[in-house]
Amino acid sequence: MQKTPFVTKSQLETITRSYPTPFHLYDEAGIRRTARAVNQAFSWNPGFREYFAVKATPTPGILKILHEEGCGCDCSSLTELMMSRRCGIVGEEIMFSANETPAEEYVLASELGAIINLDDITHVDFLEQTIGFIPEKISCRYNPGGVYTLGESTEGFQVMDNPGDAKYGMTREQLFQAFRMLKDKGAKEFGIHSFLASNTLSNDYYPALAAQLFRLAVEVQAQTGCHVTFVNLSGGVGVDYKPEQSANDIFAIGEGVRRAYEEILVPAGMGDVSIYTEMGRFMLAPHGHLVTRAIHEKHTYKDYVGVDACAANLMRPAIYGAYHHITVMGKENAPCDHKYDVVGSLCENCDKFAVDRMLPEIEKGDLLVIHDTGAHGFSMGYNYNGRLRSAELLLREDGSVELMRRAETPEDYFATLVW
Repeated sequence: MQKTPFVTKSQLETITRSYPTPFHLYDEAGIRRTARAVNQAFSWNPGFREYFAVKATPTPGILKILHEEGCGCDCSSLTELMMSRRCGIVGEEIMFSANETPAEEYVLASELGAIINLDDITHVDFLEQTIGFIPEKISCRYNPGGVYTLGESTEGFQVMDNPGDAKYGMTREQLFQAFRMLKDKGAKEFGIHSFLASNTLSNDYYPALAAQLFRLAVEVQAQTGCHVTFVNLSGGVGVDYKPEQSANDIFAIGEGVRRAYEEILVPAGMGDVSIYTEMGRFMLAPHGHLVTRAIHEKHTYKDYVGVDACAANLMRPAIYGAYHHITVMGKENAPCDHKYDVVGSLCENCDKFAVDRMLPEIEKGDLLVIHDTGAHGFSMGYNYNGRLRSAELLLREDGSVELMRRAETPEDYFATLVW
């Protein structure tokens, strides 16, 4: 089975005359289509907002497109807050969810009017000491502990994350205590945030998480008197990296959350609660390609294809063994009768985009599209071996191409050094 690129070989040949490979290319039409589908799937909730996880794709051109579609930003660092501000995204359009947070980050989040999501009970006093007050609207991150199991992940395994081993969030007892403390210090609106599993390929994940958090919200409000005004389902909704997998249905997911809302919150008199999400992967991954060119071939104990991209451009396969589909442009319908390792130039044996992958015969000069790199692709890049980070390009809806981030130069690499 194959995946279809959102760009043609002819288009890529034209693009590469102006922008040499490797580069990350994003599809504006696909990004807008997904954002609109998410908003429609949750339109039953008047207060719904998707806070795009900036860490997935910290690129101003992307944030601006999503903002035009009604999305906010989920930030977790000082520079992400600064980037959001420079994109004109401020106030409650920002959710600030950091952990082990330096004081200066809380200060900027407060100055921007962001909704602050506290990761630990000790941060209640730390926040007050840092900014001088407790905001009237605030959130706390909940960690239920234990092991969470549900369905299948996008890597083809059963989803079984271990919240009890995660550094994030508060215990149930801490959450209740934190809400009481925050209320005593002047908070008036409260939110609950939680993240239980990553990269899920199940329409049941969000509804199951929502039901758990809705029940918790009812108990919190009843026992503490805190007015819970929003529940943040965070991220975790994955994408179908492998062509034989079935994609998540965001409309089925939205309907499942609606049913839980109607069954749990409405009877408790909490039908005013807003639903927030923080999807990065689902919003962007399918709408990005890493475009690279075959520059070498090697035949030893295996057959290798060397490309001009490396793990510095996309590290998920190297560190997770993650699968990313590869299309050899112009050979989409050719038989996949050659077994290759597709590799980069780093001095690390894990620098492989594919291992024992059946592909059409690849010749030097062929363009390869590595799929589903729109999230956690460029953003996880680094400069190991002195490799320079690539350009980011946007394929506009009208077919034109826009440079969103230029490729690094050696001067960039040396700029911070003291000789």
